[in-house]
Amino acid sequence: MFEGLSTRFSEVFGSLRKKGRITESDIDSTCVELRTALLEADVALSVVDSFIARVREKSLTALVDIRQSTNQSQEIYGIINQELIAILGGAARRIRFSKNPPTVIMLAGLQGSGKTTLAGKLARFLKEDGNTPLLVAADLQRPNAVTQLSVLADSVKVPIFAPEPGNGVGDPVKVAKDAIHFAKEKLHNIVIIDTAGRLGVDAELMKQASDIRDAVSPDEILFVVDAMIGQDAVRTAQSFADGVGFDAVVLTKLDGDAKGGAALSIAEITGKPILFSSTGERLSDFDYFYPDRMASRILGMGDIQTLAEQAKKALDGDSAKRLEEKFATGEDFTLEDFLEQLQAMKKMGSMTKLLGMLPGANNAAMKKQIDSLDDKELVRTQAIVQSMTPEERRNPKVLNGSRRSRIARGSGRTVTEVNSLVDRFSAAQKVMKQMRGGGGLPPGVSLPPGVSLPAGMGLPAAPVRAKNSGAPKKKSKSGNPAKRAAEEGRS
Repeated sequence: MFEGLSTRFSEVFGSLRKKGRITESDIDSTCVELRTALLEADVALSVVDSFIARVREKSLTALVDIRQSTNQSQEIYGIINQELIAILGGAARRIRFSKNPPTVIMLAGLQGSGKTTLAGKLARFLKEDGNTPLLVAADLQRPNAVTQLSVLADSVKVPIFAPEPGNGVGDPVKVAKDAIHFAKEKLHNIVIIDTAGRLGVDAELMKQASDIRDAVSPDEILFVVDAMIGQDAVRTAQSFADGVGFDAVVLTKLDGDAKGGAALSIAEITGKPILFSSTGERLSDFDYFYPDRMASRILGMGDIQTLAEQAKKALDGDSAKRLEEKFATGEDFTLEDFLEQLQAMKKMGSMTKLLGMLPGANNAAMKKQIDSLDDKELVRTQAIVQSMTPEERRNPKVLNGSRRSRIARGSGRTVTEVNSLVDRFSAAQKVMKQMRGGGGLPPGVSLPPGVSLPAGMGLPAAPVRAKNSGAPKKKSKSGNPAKRAAEEGRS
């Protein structure tokens, strides 16, 4: 969602890094460029102006200290990063659990914002954390809303309270009240109430939301908003805050291609934190919202922490521990290890999305590489590795011509593809060895073979020497035997 903004920010910092000594004029021009970038991303004007004013003031105040730094542009970057975190809500917040269960969570928002799907995602998320949630079908207005929630409840293996068929039949306030009694009887510690939405904020929406709120006294009222609707999201949230009130915001569809201005505006304008974010269609594409991580992604520094957390979830405990030990001791990363990671990556989702969390993912060259990736390549690669014997996976050096032909036949691929995988895996092994020296991906997380990263992005360069790196070129050997012998004799 923030690709355009991230690219613009990278351009701004690129220009700033070229400056030797930062001047007041440099700070002013940087602020102008940042302001333009934020406005183009559809961030609210009031938010942009206050953000730029704070960045300029703090930068000018600290200018004397900045000039004493060995990396002056980095000091400016730090100020911008902190202010960006501030407008995104500051510190991440967690659900406030009731001292006397059940904790009641009421979802509210416009029709089409993704409330019902989010209810299923939230139930799954809380269940994985050891809770016993109950879904409540209180959206009795939208056609098939009850059915949709029932299907979601079944898919995440969470009970549902749905005494009414919906489609205009039933009293949502009574359903919500009865659900609380049911949860207490069945010892559910969390109740998630899905409420009806409207096409726009109106008196009917406000009254029903207020009636449910007054009837069940929820511990958390979460306003669910579609991040793709731009400034309408901010206006809707503000109207709802004034009419009914809510405790926190949940942003859906953050994986969309909209400009993302709503996410940067809504917390500061409403004064309410962003509690959760939904980043995809899968039920697992859901997590707490971390302002610092989002700021890092916008500024082009990726989100390694989230990537590491997702990898940890995807890998079982024993596998993760073993890979960490291998990484620490310098033991070779094998194709067996790679197979485990391939299977884990499939659980984590799209490769494009995962690699987009890496530092420098908005860099033009790296972005081109990432965008060209085909997720089906994981399936094809897995088929090749699974066609190998355990010995071949542990020691690819034994893969002679006949073995490679057998693997190709067994996987339904060509010998060329098998050769390519083995070659690329050797390159990936070298990257892993380089990363042990520090500054790389976390233990247990590696790039797929063939994906190289540009230098200077907080990660080691790929084995292939970068252009204009200044490193001496390795002389190529001549194809003429006599000439090659002469060359070797000179060296």
